[in-house]
Amino acid sequence: MTGIPPTPVSKGEVGWGILGPGGIANIFTRDLIAHGHRVAAVGSRSADNARAFAEKWGIERPHGSYDELLSDPDVDIIYVATPHNFHAANATAALRSGKHVLVEKAFTVNAAEARSVFGLGRAKGLLVMEAMWTRFLPHMAYVRSVIERGVVGEIRSLHADHTQRLPSDPAHRLNNPALAGGCLLDLGVYPVSFSHDILGEPLEVTGRGILRDTGVDVSVSTVLRHRNDAVSTSYSSMETIGPNMAVVLGTEGRIEIGSVWYSPAVVTVKDAAGQVLERFDEPVSGRGMQYQAAEAERLIAAGELESPLMSHEQSIAVMATMDAVREQIGVRYPDE
Repeated sequence: MTGIPPTPVSKGEVGWGILGPGGIANIFTRDLIAHGHRVAAVGSRSADNARAFAEKWGIERPHGSYDELLSDPDVDIIYVATPHNFHAANATAALRSGKHVLVEKAFTVNAAEARSVFGLGRAKGLLVMEAMWTRFLPHMAYVRSVIERGVVGEIRSLHADHTQRLPSDPAHRLNNPALAGGCLLDLGVYPVSFSHDILGEPLEVTGRGILRDTGVDVSVSTVLRHRNDAVSTSYSSMETIGPNMAVVLGTEGRIEIGSVWYSPAVVTVKDAAGQVLERFDEPVSGRGMQYQAAEAERLIAAGELESPLMSHEQSIAVMATMDAVREQIGVRYPDE
């Protein structure tokens, strides 16, 4: 199928630096190494954590501070994998050190921070990209191709859920408002970003949520009205486990994305009568995070500052939508 990205294999010409060796950084680093990307260094506020991460993945240089990592001449791009409330500061420091940045989603805490980081990247002539890895996966390229070919007619609605049973411990970062915890920025960002990708920036935002005693959102529902009166809905939760599926409804049929829709998944295209027209089921090596890394390296080689698949404007718009949802459900972080 045209437009579907091939399995990326890096030449190892770009040196990656991992800032924040946590859980997501382990998954990303595994996919980097498995597909030929060169991980030059890792940085942590703890020298022991940096060394342990480096030993686990065979990384040559562990750094016991972020400043040491940002000063490493063999690092070309920094992958920011710290909690959300640190993203803007970490990305800003990396850019000021002359490094390109790939920042974990949610990109920042709010749209104002996002604008600041992207503005600095442009001023420095450096790549800045949100690590919304789902957008770069082959099955999502296929979904966009189905829509572009008009197979299911005009798109009228999109529905997606992202539900997991995550720690309820008040001390956990997900339940700590000082660390920008909560369901929306960790889980809800996936369906919100998906709706932006397929239907564009919403014209109207409605959000409902349930808050924990700590003040973070444990579950969030959104209804977004887009151009041509298309509607997207989502439900995200940290305390319930649902099907984690997505569907895009058109006037002539529908696109069904199986569980787990935001990871490599099977896509089935059906006509208005429910008959299968097409099916996409291509295996992906590892978690699939290598696709976003390949895009970052392509952009660096081309001297480009943003990806058309996850542009600065799109990331800012996603953050603005989540700002509006948080305002409606009553979630505000201490440093805002």
